[in-house]
Amino acid sequence: MRLLLAEDDAALRAQLAAALEAAGHAVDVAADGVDAQHLGAVEPYDAVVLDLGLPGRDGLAVMRAWRAAGIATPVLVLTARSTWQEKVLGIDAGADDYLAKPFQIEELLARLRALMRRAAGRAAADLECGSVRLDPRSCKVSVAGSEVALTGHEYRVLALLMHHAGRVVSRGELAEGLYAHGDDRDSNTIDVFIARLRRKLPADFIVTVRGLGFMVGGGA
Repeated sequence: MRLLLAEDDAALRAQLAAALEAAGHAVDVAADGVDAQHLGAVEPYDAVVLDLGLPGRDGLAVMRAWRAAGIATPVLVLTARSTWQEKVLGIDAGADDYLAKPFQIEELLARLRALMRRAAGRAAADLECGSVRLDPRSCKVSVAGSEVALTGHEYRVLALLMHHAGRVVSRGELAEGLYAHGDDRDSNTIDVFIARLRRKLPADFIVTVRGLGFMVGGGA
């Protein structure tokens, strides 16, 4: 999944970015509200981690601008202010969840997983298609109960396909979800990762839809 992390504290931003990347996500970062609002408006994210106390433009204003523009990306708000009034303001501005500082990284990751599950209309934590199971908590994949070793990029491609099971995901979408902002997003490399995954997963698990992209769980 591709995430936006907007946090002005440099040390916390680096710590969170490292944890999110270790959890298998591509992460873009913003240190102020102006950059955060711009990135959230022009880049396709699966979720946003947004600090309310951003310089330049505060998190509430950023969220209101996104929601007014019709951007429905799930937002997890971070704040050092934990009063119930602040929580109400954040939720009314468009936040999907709220986490007060200080917090445990594991809780943030769990809340993000829950946000993305709800956005995809899923209740279970694991992603399952046929005999293939992906556990986003441990970043492990198994086929018929046997663990399959994947590289980081292979895992991200598979996670994106399984997160959107039943619909076609284009090469461009996969490239957007695989690489952070500013990286060289060569969609041709997606074919390399798809070929590697096909050697490790059941035959015909990943279906090519000619001219459109790839799909899992489509009954093909």
